Amino acid sequence: MKKVSRQVAKLCVFVAIISVMGCYPGLRKEAESPDQALRRVRFFYPDFSDDMDVPSLQKALEENLQYLRRLSPDFTFEYGSLRFTAQQVIESQEAFMNIVKSNPDPGELNRLIKKNFLVYEAAGRAGNRSVLFTGYFEPIIEGRLTRDEIFKYPIYQRPDDLIKIDLSLFREEFKGKSVIARIQGKQVLPYFTRQQIDRGKTLEGKGLEIAWLKDPLDVAFLQVQGSGYLQLGDGRRIRVGYAEKNGQSYRSIGGYLIEKGFLAKEEASMQSIRRFLSEHPEMTEEVLNHNPSYVFFRNLGGGPAVGNINVPITAGRTIALDSSLFPPGAIAFITTQKPVIDEKGEITGWRKFSRFVLNQDTGGAIRGAGRADLFWGSGPYAEVAAGHMKHEGELYILIKKPGS
Repeated sequence: MKKVSRQVAKLCVFVAIISVMGCYPGLRKEAESPDQALRRVRFFYPDFSDDMDVPSLQKALEENLQYLRRLSPDFTFEYGSLRFTAQQVIESQEAFMNIVKSNPDPGELNRLIKKNFLVYEAAGRAGNRSVLFTGYFEPIIEGRLTRDEIFKYPIYQRPDDLIKIDLSLFREEFKGKSVIARIQGKQVLPYFTRQQIDRGKTLEGKGLEIAWLKDPLDVAFLQVQGSGYLQLGDGRRIRVGYAEKNGQSYRSIGGYLIEKGFLAKEEASMQSIRRFLSEHPEMTEEVLNHNPSYVFFRNLGGGPAVGNINVPITAGRTIALDSSLFPPGAIAFITTQKPVIDEKGEITGWRKFSRFVLNQDTGGAIRGAGRADLFWGSGPYAEVAAGHMKHEGELYILIKKPGS
């Protein structure tokens, strides 16, 4: 009898352990598919309050609808475990636009969203249910259209030999997956790394240079931001935007400097990285080549910056998410923190905020259900906010209920 009791006790302990493992956030795995990345909210909704102006939200929605209307009406998006056609998403965003235009009070806004929309919450990072928010902005950088002794570091347009292979053509299980490659003879090979491009000069002499910058760190930071203005020195300036990347995995140079003990984790920012490398120029090549990922650009002339869905992005309203997990062009709602800056441009604190945003971009460092990058625009505040933002928060995705 005692032996049976001990076996029962062991079974109870085992069941308890399994139960704890299933609900303890520290043991959760990283989301690998849309249905794992988004969880339906049924009871505990966020307070849908927005700290920005209505016109900026309308502008972002209008740009977004242009993207959706270019698609086939039957094109499908995955919102968690459910699928919606492009036409359904258009109707959803038009309905949301009508709510925004009516400018309801906070209580009515929350009531209308809960009544008419499905709300999904991002699963967050593995071991942490929150989303880590960072920021990006449009830098203004000195550049030249021809090389000289000062401006000698190129930014390239997309090479002709770079190909993007849709893996779903080979197996259904690879839907939404692709690889960047090049063909050499009869071999399909990974595209060149940053080190091969910068140090090995594999693209030199092919006429791919858009412009020349005076600092390799300017090139690297422009690639991180994805777009920016180039001041050409004669009163003109052009805008360059993301065209494609080389397909290599992104590695953080800030993380590398922390790992090597050159920067403390709490002080790592775009500004501190630039300051460290300006004081230790002999380490610049080593640090930059730690990240094999490389971004190619296109000349946008005087046009606006665009995201990965090829629509103009809006300061404060555009976010970049993992495009393999979250539906492109989706309406989202975020809660996180923004910096408070004094007249000297220094951060004096951080303040909680929430707002509606649109998923209109992506990035090499933005991977998983627990990462989001907020576009701050351009200017001094945008640079400080983008350079220092690294705060946890919540991310929600909205889509109109079918039939509502």
